[in-house]
Amino acid sequence: MSYAKINQDHLNFLKQIIGSEDVLVDNDNLEKYGRDETEDLVYKPEVVVKPKTVNQISEIMKLANQHKIPVTARGSGTGLSGAALPIHGGIVISMERFNNILQIDERNLQATVEPGLINYVFQEEVKKLGLFYPPDPASWGSCSLGGNVAHSSGGPKAVKYGTTRDYVLNIEMVLPNGDIIWTGANTLKYSTGYNLTHLMVGSEGTLGIITKIVFRLIPLPKHDLLMLVPFESAENACEAVGATFRAGITPSAMEFMERDAIDWSIKYAGDVNFTIKPEWQALLLIEVDGNNMDVLFNDCETISNIMMEHGCDEILMADSAEQKSALWKIRRKVGEAVKSNSVYKEEDTVVPRADLPNLLKGVKAIGSKYGFKSVCYGHAGDGNLHVNIIKGELSDQVWETELPKGIIEIFELCKKLGGTISGEHGIGLVQKDYLKIVFPEYQLELMRNIKKLFDPNLILNPGKMVF
Repeated sequence: MSYAKINQDHLNFLKQIIGSEDVLVDNDNLEKYGRDETEDLVYKPEVVVKPKTVNQISEIMKLANQHKIPVTARGSGTGLSGAALPIHGGIVISMERFNNILQIDERNLQATVEPGLINYVFQEEVKKLGLFYPPDPASWGSCSLGGNVAHSSGGPKAVKYGTTRDYVLNIEMVLPNGDIIWTGANTLKYSTGYNLTHLMVGSEGTLGIITKIVFRLIPLPKHDLLMLVPFESAENACEAVGATFRAGITPSAMEFMERDAIDWSIKYAGDVNFTIKPEWQALLLIEVDGNNMDVLFNDCETISNIMMEHGCDEILMADSAEQKSALWKIRRKVGEAVKSNSVYKEEDTVVPRADLPNLLKGVKAIGSKYGFKSVCYGHAGDGNLHVNIIKGELSDQVWETELPKGIIEIFELCKKLGGTISGEHGIGLVQKDYLKIVFPEYQLELMRNIKKLFDPNLILNPGKMVF
């Protein structure tokens, strides 16, 4: 597919639509908006624009569609799959000006927001009203809600409350031709034709540009308890996960960290005062929440018994808000800590939770076969294991030629275990060549045809997912 290059007439038109100060062509900004958190990849756009209204985005898309200019929508740049990288240049539409809460409807437990709003800011605002928006990715302090929708992001709370997909009721979006539509209705039930809302969730900016989101909310649980459970065996820790759910307990979070992830995160966080015993090889961070403290204490007692049956060491109960915050900080900083230590590749594997021990064991065996080290952590309660493959002392040749073979084997293992190659980070650029592992060609062609129906000129976020 050949695309038009940005010329002066295009720039003049963009400046006329949104103002000269919000049309950026200097090299510093092009490089800034040409990267996200995906490894060390950089693809500079030709121009960055910062619209403020849906009508401005509509006019930009009409221009791009008419002249076949590639367009990439971008949130806050925290993605890990390269889904917001403008690999064909063109226009980057930054959604950072779309950062408002438009309405919180307490009567119907709903909120209408703009896509550039930061997840944590939204959560804090609804909490003030006794309401709760559960999806909380590790990057919640900086990731945008539009990006969360584009990837159907999860987070620790997904194990009990579900992912972003479970909270989106309706979306306003701009189509590649500039048309503005709502995908559904602000209702809890929807059986009115094809569900375009669910199609948009997880579509990674390839079908349309999200400009408003209607989320459902739930009442905020009054209490929570947090347990830190150490193990001398990482596989035993993983075995304990499935046993907890089989006992009838559904924690509000159940996170896994192996030894290197813990050490690196504590060192990176800097101000966390926490001692790790030499024999500990893994930790489970387990939270329960609800409105009845007696029930929560009983749940913790049941969980403790299960953990001890699987060989845990002494369990720590967080006894203050400060201690809870410190423990969560260790978990939330793991990704940044790994990135600060080495060149790496992160794979977002997911399997049925009972097979998590088999996945972890298989990942380590594949690493031994191909000579790479991995640091694993993730949402154990969901069977979602983040596999961070560390370059370390590997030569560039081994990294480029042997590592992909290992990744293929990891993904083949995921499929064999009934899982798939991404649980929440998406496909984007870096995973799209692996889709053929989990989908037959006719299913990929079906997805390509959906893309072409929305975007016949293939201008919107080209080179991602199935194209």
